[in-house]
Amino acid sequence: MTQNHQVVRRRCPATPPRGSYAADVTTTVPTSDSPRTCGPGVPAVLADRPLVTLTGAGVSTDSGIPDYRGPNSPARTPMTYQEFVSGAEAQQRYWARAHVGWSRMGSARPNAGHLALARLEADGSVRLIITQNVDGLHEAAGSQRLCALHGRIADVVCLACRVVTGRQAIAERLTELNHGWLEQHGGAVSRPDGDVELTHTDDFVVPACLSCGGALKPDVVFFGENVPKDRVQRCYAAVERIGDEGGGLLVLGSSLTVMSGFRFVRHAARRDIPVVIVNRGPTRGDDLATVKLEVSTTEFLTALAAETR
Repeated sequence: MTQNHQVVRRRCPATPPRGSYAADVTTTVPTSDSPRTCGPGVPAVLADRPLVTLTGAGVSTDSGIPDYRGPNSPARTPMTYQEFVSGAEAQQRYWARAHVGWSRMGSARPNAGHLALARLEADGSVRLIITQNVDGLHEAAGSQRLCALHGRIADVVCLACRVVTGRQAIAERLTELNHGWLEQHGGAVSRPDGDVELTHTDDFVVPACLSCGGALKPDVVFFGENVPKDRVQRCYAAVERIGDEGGGLLVLGSSLTVMSGFRFVRHAARRDIPVVIVNRGPTRGDDLATVKLEVSTTEFLTALAAETR
C-alpha cells in the first residue's frame, strides 16, 4: 500500500477522550509512515473501539459492480420513483434494462472486503453495518447485524397489494415473456443501479403481480422516495449507542453525496464521535472526518480484520 495516502484531520489524539475535538489543519501523509496507524493502513483512532460502519458502492466494486462516483465511474441517470409510477411505458423501460442487469448483479459474489467485515461483525467489533447498497453482498458474506437503508434488489414488491416476491422468480417470468432478450442484449454496458444501457425497449413485456394484477417494482428506495423512518431511527440509535460506548463511525466506499448516508456522519460529528472515512476520491463528509483514507476498502478491511484477531 505504498502508493496510498492517509488524509489526517488533526481533531484528536491517537486515543481521544470524548468531547475533546477541535478542528485544525489537514495534511496528507503516506499510510506506511503515519504515526496514527496501528497496522498496515489502519488508523490508531480505531484501535480497540467498537464500530458502526456505513458502506457504499465502493465496497462492491471488487465484486464487479460499478460504483456511482468513484474514479472512471460511468455516467448515471437513474429512474426516479415519480417517473417509474408515471405509467406502463416507464416501467417497461426500467424492467427491460434491469432484467439484463440482474443477470449480472444476481451472480455477483462477496469480495474479501465483505468477508472481512462479516468477520469483524461476528467477533463483536462491528455493532451494526449500515449499507446504502442494494446488492445483498453483505448478507451473502454472512453479515447479520445489518440495516439495508435502500432495500434489496433481490426483492420485488407490488405497488398495489404490497406482496413481496423474490427477484429470481420475477426474472424467470421475464425470461419466459421475452425470449432471447438476454442473449440479444448481453453486451450492453452495465450501470451502477443494477441495470444496463439500452435505447429500444418498446417490445419488452412486463408481467403484473400474480396476486392482484398490480405493477411490480424492485423493493428498493428510488430517487424521489424516502428511506423508511424505522430504518433511519435504527441507524441514528446505533450511532448514539456507539458514541456512549466510546466507539466510532467507519465510512467505507461512499462519497456521502446523498443525505441518506451523510446524515449519520453529521450526527456522529455533532456528538464528538470519531469518524473515519475510507474512500477513493473526495466525499461530502471529508470536513467532518477524524481521519480520511484514500485506499481500497477491500485492502483496508482485510488489514483491519487481521489487526483485531
